[in-house]
Amino acid sequence: MKPFLLVVLFLSYGLSFSQSVAKKPLILGENLTFSSKFLKEKRELNVYLPPSYSKDKDRTYPVIYLLDGAMEEDFLHIAGLIQFQSSPWINRVPEAIVVGIANVDRKRDFTDESASAADKKELPTSGGSAAFISFLDDEVIPLIEKSYRANDSNTLVGQSLGGLLATEILYRHSRMFDNYLIVSPSLWWDEERWLMAEPAYIGNSKSVYIAVGKEGSDMERVAQSLYKKLELMLGKDHSVNYRYFDQLDHSDTLHLAAYYGLEQIFSYRRQ
Repeated sequence: MKPFLLVVLFLSYGLSFSQSVAKKPLILGENLTFSSKFLKEKRELNVYLPPSYSKDKDRTYPVIYLLDGAMEEDFLHIAGLIQFQSSPWINRVPEAIVVGIANVDRKRDFTDESASAADKKELPTSGGSAAFISFLDDEVIPLIEKSYRANDSNTLVGQSLGGLLATEILYRHSRMFDNYLIVSPSLWWDEERWLMAEPAYIGNSKSVYIAVGKEGSDMERVAQSLYKKLELMLGKDHSVNYRYFDQLDHSDTLHLAAYYGLEQIFSYRRQ
């Protein structure tokens, strides 16, 4: 009977111990869901609020808009990166609001029309970037500015097809964002048309950071070509930077690129 009693006592102790542990939700921020008139579907935003947000009611914050921003996409690690880099003992970037834009169909939303039959075959739902840009410009940004204490600093983060979209926005709608973090952009799209295109007039000062990993000669070439083109065109009135991560590839370049890129972007803003 002794072994049985020991088991009963052990289970009783374990049960009582577990009952004494208090649990509560771990709150990172807020989730917004709404119907988009431009995309004609429900869309979801994940919003990270910095630690001081609830304490300092008069303070406003820069906003970082993250493409591929669902919880199972890039939202958690980018929000964590901002929390770490803005902590008082690091202080490399300012505290910021991070808005993760969750995907429904990124192949549709991040691409414009391509004349290439191969592109259309590979991404049959492509061609919806114009509607998605209107969604960002006329719905997402106004909603965030109405709902949160955002200041006048907006940053866009896009990787892969998201980098392609960020390039299109910089070229054609540059007023939407002050800073652009363009990582491993899929500028092969439509036979590299965006790489050959000329940007529209870019007025207010921009900070652009372009990064790519060890992702093959074509991906590396187009990223570096975009950097060289923007550096030549934008000149001293803007900040244009580039970094090659030879130890990373297409799957994992974003995190380190965001770590160094956002630091570079905001250090330029502090000058």
